[in-house]
Amino acid sequence: MRLGAPLALAGALGASVLAAGCGGGSEATAGEPSKTFDLEVIRASFPAKQSIAKHERLLVTVRNRSSEAIPNLVATVDSFNYASNYPGLSDNRRPIWAIERGPGQPARPPVETQEVSIPGGGQTAYVNAWALGPLPAHHTETFFWVVAPVKAGAHKVRYVFSAGLAGKAKARLASGGPAGGHFNVVIAPRPPETHVDPKTGQVVPGPYAGNKAELGQ
Repeated sequence: MRLGAPLALAGALGASVLAAGCGGGSEATAGEPSKTFDLEVIRASFPAKQSIAKHERLLVTVRNRSSEAIPNLVATVDSFNYASNYPGLSDNRRPIWAIERGPGQPARPPVETQEVSIPGGGQTAYVNAWALGPLPAHHTETFFWVVAPVKAGAHKVRYVFSAGLAGKAKARLASGGPAGGHFNVVIAPRPPETHVDPKTGQVVPGPYAGNKAELGQ
């Protein structure tokens, strides 16, 4: 199963993605057709209740409902970061979720700065977009991210798909609306309580219910 993807959240989001990039690159955008492709979101999941430092998976599966291949399937997620107003920051983008693994197969061999946390091979020059390449007619593609929440609170995560990086090839749902959706997520300020089961050695949820003698106290 291939993994990956990105582009613009209709209007303002699309503009912000392009402005934030370091240049999409002529190879990625050359020959992109001015067409709109039909896309269906057949699965989307991201836990509604999360907690700081507990890894979670955001997963979206889409199907190309058009009669021809999508040139370059792109997914944009606009909510992994927030803008901080703290003075003196060199970059006001601060993470809500740290991305541990992004869409796309890992680079082989891995880039030196990616040896600990490989983000996946679908990343692009745009800060919040991932691209997986062509998607044949009536085929499906799955994008997933492994992320670690780092900022507590209530957040809305919006995602949208497009058919190319240049902004000319677009994607839409059968209803005619943007091919995307959102998740409402609440991140708790501390990780859930866990303990090591002395009988199995496994980490299990909840406080330990045994006595002090079992703990050697």
